[in-house]
Order: sequence, then structure tokens, then C-alpha cells
Amino acid sequence: MAEAVPVDHAPKLDGTLDDPLWLTAKPIGDFRQREPFEGKPPTEKTEVRILYTRHAVYFGIRCYDSQPSRIVATELRRDVSQDLDDHFEILIDSNHDRRGAYVFEINSLGTQSDGLIVEEQGGSDGGDFDRGWDGVWTSEARIASDGWTATIEIPFTTLNFTHASEVIWGLNLKRFIRRKNEEDLWSAYRRTFGITKVSEAGELRGIKDIGSGRLFIVKPYGLARYDKQSGQDPLFPLTGGVDVKYGLTSKLVLNLTANTDFADTEVDLEPFNLTPFKVFIPEKRQFFLENAGIFNFDMGDQDQLFFSRQIGIDPITGQQVPINGGAKLTGTFGRTELGIMDVDTRSSGPNPYANYVVARLKEALWAGSYIGVMGIDKRSGDALDDFNQTGGVDTRLVFFKDWFVDAHMAGTRSPFAPSGASDVGASLSYRSNWLDGIVERRKIGPNFNPEVGFIERADSNETYGDLTFKVRPEIPSVREVQFESFILHAPDTRNEVSTQEWQGTFRAEFNNGAYTDNDIADVFTQRITTPFHIYKNAFIPNGLYHFARHQLTYGSGQDRRFTYSFFERFGGYYGGTLNEFRVRANYRPTAKFSLSASETWDRFRLPLANGNFSVLLASLQGNYSFTRFLTFTSLVQMDTSNAQAVSANFRLRYNYRPDSDIYIIYNVGTQFASIAPANPPQIRETRFAVKFTYSFFP
Repeated sequence: MAEAVPVDHAPKLDGTLDDPLWLTAKPIGDFRQREPFEGKPPTEKTEVRILYTRHAVYFGIRCYDSQPSRIVATELRRDVSQDLDDHFEILIDSNHDRRGAYVFEINSLGTQSDGLIVEEQGGSDGGDFDRGWDGVWTSEARIASDGWTATIEIPFTTLNFTHASEVIWGLNLKRFIRRKNEEDLWSAYRRTFGITKVSEAGELRGIKDIGSGRLFIVKPYGLARYDKQSGQDPLFPLTGGVDVKYGLTSKLVLNLTANTDFADTEVDLEPFNLTPFKVFIPEKRQFFLENAGIFNFDMGDQDQLFFSRQIGIDPITGQQVPINGGAKLTGTFGRTELGIMDVDTRSSGPNPYANYVVARLKEALWAGSYIGVMGIDKRSGDALDDFNQTGGVDTRLVFFKDWFVDAHMAGTRSPFAPSGASDVGASLSYRSNWLDGIVERRKIGPNFNPEVGFIERADSNETYGDLTFKVRPEIPSVREVQFESFILHAPDTRNEVSTQEWQGTFRAEFNNGAYTDNDIADVFTQRITTPFHIYKNAFIPNGLYHFARHQLTYGSGQDRRFTYSFFERFGGYYGGTLNEFRVRANYRPTAKFSLSASETWDRFRLPLANGNFSVLLASLQGNYSFTRFLTFTSLVQMDTSNAQAVSANFRLRYNYRPDSDIYIIYNVGTQFASIAPANPPQIRETRFAVKFTYSFFP
């Protein structure tokens, strides 16, 4: 348990702990290693002191380091992963429901990142939390002769925490030491837990008699743009809109948006689809990212009953569909978690106007467990497909902390829809320090069609099993060795062969963050029922194909300013052969500048008239941070499968006050990639935009 100490005024927030006010708080110092030696004392000492006033809570952090010259500090951009830096995370479960929490992350340069944990699930990028939520808070940090220190102020308004006489919060603290690849936690330091395990967090007490911290933010924007699409006249729109965030209670937040714009959203990396199935591309748009975890309805692998990229983006071309406005209500009341969303889009090109309503309820059971329902209703101006309705029930049950049962039932309804529009599945999984395993059964009807969701394929009767054995050998520099094997048997619902795959994999993780990931064998059986477009005029014909592939991967240590990885996969491919080679490199010479490059070369030899060809995908990204608040990013991509192979995006961002920005953006190509199978042609656009946002508290 930690104790917060009241003070009459805020301490000095300069990144040091020189202010005598910090000495009034008792330091928290009993951290334990999660990695590499679970439960052992950390190799470096850490202390945290907590103060509060009527309007904010303050954290003073001291990370002692016996070799301060080796502290890794290379990132100045907000909301970018800090995994390559020394960093510190603060988890606050302000509702103390042991289900979800806010996370605030800082490195030794004072750079901020923040997000949410919902139902003890981390981010879609594999990180500790979902970075879609942005809070208003301040931070500073300094590197000193004995380590690094940081000061943080988090207003109660950011936590949407209203007046209270006595407060108990869930609290956890995490320090990461990059050069040692060491992770130290105050609580939940079991290797199978980590900071996402909110139910295992400690407690913060002592906060009493605080003022109102109700969340209320209004954020208007103005936008001037030049927009030119292939074959169309240029447009010069001047437009504006507004976003509102209001805390109805300390546990319910209402988000409103009008004439929503996503010009400042990062562009997608262009995919080249080697499969006959859809491509999953994560959501990046802010309105949909915030509290997105509440709407998760996982159906296995990457399939989701609700997939927000189906709203406001054409799934075939990737073009934006204008959004008139939307509303989203998220939060909890009692043991029930609630999410309701309503979004209205106007017609654009082949996309008619549409309205989307999504409702999600989850009832908490015991720690980490819930039962939930979801309903989705889409109405559109398409006379042949004027509605699509989706409903589902799901549950997650946790037993003995390491056993997990997941199950779902879902169905869809559309005009003229025949039977077979259901999806039913269940899985049993186990996680421990030495073994991970899962068995899963799932049946997807041939007419299951969640138009506002994502499923890789329908008409499938899947059986899946996976075992991963993990060993920590006493070998210098080697942290963990893994042996994994899985088998997938997925005929269609008529029990005809559709997809089969089995794989054996060897992995090794090294103490410096280096890794190797090698598929000893990856054996496929795949039936193609519709000619599969792979490249320009090359189509893979219908038929039943058997082939095997092999993979070699190596990634360098992550504690250096220059990192790299190699990927090589080779073997059979739909009656011919395919060799995939990819190399990636990152260089961070200073905290202000970083450069990353990637190149993928796919060499096809197929038994087709035009089956011998190669596809080159390449990207070069440069980032320059003048300060933490003024940053420039550039991304140039090349895809030789497209007629116009080169695209580019340049973005200057000035964060002139908390949660308020000026953007200058130039884009040639497509901002959002298609998720459709078979690599459809993309519409090319040239866009120049200047966007101004201003966030204020009424």
C-alpha cells in the first residue's frame, strides 16, 4: 500500500526532486523484477513519492543508476512507443474496480505517452496499454550523476475524478532499464502478469477532501485543404468541426464529434497481400481509438464483431467517407461496463449515406472474468443492402489465474439473407512461465456477414491447437528458448477441404533484446474457389494446393542506437515457389533525429504464362524533433505492384499548449490502405492541409 501526502500548493515541477515538499512523502521503493529474474530485487534502486492538492496528484520519481552515461534516451515525440528507451509507467485505477486503468508513461527526456487498459488487455501493438486515449498532464525529467528523476502532475479532471472525501485507488508502478532489458514492478511482478494485470495492482490511500475534477473539454478545429484525386478536378475546402468530452459521472464519459476530420491521422504502411483473405489493419483515428477496448468482441485470431475501420473508410479503396458527426458513451456503473456509439456518414463516391449504432455491455464476474452482449445496426442508402444487423454474446472466465475460457455466439441479418449467418466458438487456454497452450473450436456459417466487423473468412469449421514450451537455460546472454507447434484444420461447413496448416517453430530471446524466430516447417493445404489476383495480370486459378514453407528471422539487440532485423521465408506457393526477403533498420543518433528503413523483396515463380515476377516494397521514415512540442515526420513508400509506385507523407506538428496542435500535412498517395483481399487498385490523391485545434475547459 502507498500513501499520498496533502500539500497546500504544487511542488516545483522541474524534473528534479529538489523541492523540500517532496521530502514530506514517504518513498515507495519495494520494487521486484518481472524480467529477467521474477521476484528478485532490482539491480538498480527506484523511489517514488506522491503528493496531492485539491486539484491534482503529483509523482516524484527517482531512478538511481550506477551507470548514468548508459541511460538510453532517444524519443521526444509524444505517444510513440518508448520500448527502445529507459522509461517509467504509472498505472491508476481511479474507480478501483480492478478491471481497467489509466497509464502514464515517461522517459528520461520527459516525453509523454498515455493510454488505457480495459479488461486487463494491453494495446493492439503488443504494448502495455492502448495508446488511443490522450490525457492532459505535465511532465519534466532530468538525467543526473546518480540516475534520472522525473516530476509529473496529473489533474483530477484528466482522471474524471469528481469530489470525494476519501479515496482508494488501484496503483502500480513500472520501471524499464533498456540496456539490461530489465522490467521492475511494484506489484503484479509475476511473468504471466505484468502491469496490465489491474486486478493485481496495489493500493494508493491518503487522498481526502479533493475538489471537483469533472472532465469537460471542448476542442474545435479549423482546416484549409487542397485535395486532388486521380481523374477529378482539385478541391479547395475550408471547413471546421468540434469534439467534446464530458464526464457525466466519474465513471461515465460522453464523447461528441461534429464534421469529424482525420487529416492529422498517420498514414498506413502499404500492405502487399499474399493470401486470398482480408488484411487486418489497426485503427488509427482518434475518435474511434479512445476507449476502444470497451467495444472489443474478439472471435479468434484477429476477427472482431465490431471493427471501427468499416466506418468512414471505404474498405476496398481506402478512401475517406465523410462523417457528419457521432456520439459515444463509455464507462461503468456498478459491475457493468457500457459502450454506446452512434455515427452518421454522408454519401461519397460509391458509398451511400449510412448510420451506425453500436451497443456493448459487459457484466464483471470475478477477477478478469465477464459476460457480455453486443448489438450493431447499420442503415444505409443502398437500395439492395439498406441494413445489416449483428448481435452477439461472449464471455471470458479466468480460473486459478492461469486458465482462461473464452466463448462467443454471434449472428447477422441482412436483406434477402439465407440461413447460415452465425459464428459460434470457444477456446481453453493456459499460460505459465514454462508452457502456453490453447485449443479452440469455431464454426462460421457461409452467410455470416458482419458488415461493421472484421472476419478473415466465412464458411469455416475450425479446429485449432497450439503449444509453446519455454525454457530459461543457463547459457550466457540467452534469456529464453521457445518451441512452438500448432495445427489448424478448417474445412468448410460442408466438410470439404478448405484450409489446413501445421507449423513447428524455434525461438530464442537474448538478454539484450535480440531474438531469432524460425519456422522449421510450415505446411499448407489451401483450396482456391475464386481466381486469386496476386499481381497486375497474374491470377492464381481455382484448385487445391499443397505446399510447405520455411522461415528464418533475426533481430539485433535493442539497446543500441542502430538496430536491424532480417527475415527470409522460402518454399512452395500455390503450385510454384515464393522467396520473401525483408530487411529493416533503425538509426537514432540523437534524441532529436531518427531514421528507419524497410525493404521487402518478393520473388515469384508460378506456373502461369506471366508467373515469373518480383514485387518490391520499401519505406523510408525520418523524424526530427525540434523540441518535445515541435516535431516533423516524413514517410516515403514504394510498391512496384502499383502503376504509380511511390507515395509520400510529410507532417509538421506543433503542440503549442496541452491537447492543442497546429498541423501542416502534405500527402501523395493513399492515407488509408485497403483491407480487401486480392490487392485491389488504389485511388491516388494529392493533399495539402493545414489544421488548427484548440482545446479548452469551459
